[in-house]
Amino acid sequence: MSMYRNAVWFMKGLQEYTKSGYEAAAKTFVASDMDVNLNGRSFLITGANSGLGKATAQEIASRGGTVHMVCRNKGRAEAAQKEIMELSKNQNVHIHIVDMSSARQVWEFAQSFSQRNDLHVLINNAGCMVNQRELTEEGVEKNFATNTLGTYILTTAFLPALKKAKDPRVVTVSSGGMLTQKLNVDDLQFEKGAFDGTMAYAQNKRQQVILTERWATQHKDIHFSSMHPGWADTPAVQSSMPSFHAKMKNKLRTEAMGADTVVWLAVSEAAAKQPSGLFFQDRRAVATHLPLAWSKSTTEDQDKLLAALHDLALKFKP
Repeated sequence: MSMYRNAVWFMKGLQEYTKSGYEAAAKTFVASDMDVNLNGRSFLITGANSGLGKATAQEIASRGGTVHMVCRNKGRAEAAQKEIMELSKNQNVHIHIVDMSSARQVWEFAQSFSQRNDLHVLINNAGCMVNQRELTEEGVEKNFATNTLGTYILTTAFLPALKKAKDPRVVTVSSGGMLTQKLNVDDLQFEKGAFDGTMAYAQNKRQQVILTERWATQHKDIHFSSMHPGWADTPAVQSSMPSFHAKMKNKLRTEAMGADTVVWLAVSEAAAKQPSGLFFQDRRAVATHLPLAWSKSTTEDQDKLLAALHDLALKFKP
């Protein structure tokens, strides 16, 4: 079944996820959707010093939004901040140094931030694809720690602040790669069998989509969405998937193309009118499973995922 999913997904990707796929989809975009003034609205973006996160921060800053960049590397964050402020003419661009793979750091940051700042939109963009199994200092597999546990803790910690805001939203940058995976709650940290970083990443991205769907049912006063940016030419793709990048680089989307739907979901009135909990690609809701892929999970397995994340998150809560 995984061979079938991979083959169907790759053929779908060649048609839809490339630069030409974006250009075809963009013909249906409504330009006025992005004509917004974001003065007075606060956006927090993880992984914001490069790639899709930086492109998203740039677009939001250019529309007057207050941008909070959550980054791991101080030097790269400061360089990105300077560039964004210069291009946007917006000085309300702030840096927060946080390692999203550290559950304790994520908890501490969210609690501290909420005491000092308002938040209208959370954008879970930070991602990790380590190709060899590696544990964090807290003993958690690094891909899972960053992509799933970090996203879960940050979102959970910010729910009270978001519920106080006008038009609160949570946008999670997932991946079309999740279409190749069925949720596996029996091995969340990939302790069994040979480790495959690409598969682990895709499994995490499936988990993010499920979390988005469940949060939407649990918290009706916040608009949740997840999305697939397509195949974009980012530093993360270059470093984590060098052979894929080498073969596909002429077909890859720009960072701005990859970030377009993130920004649309975060700022446009049209996005807010969409039902909460959906998965988007190029400004439209799309299916979360390939045809005949048998990748749907049971409610029981989804409950197990949330319970496992709840217990693990509490273990590191200050």
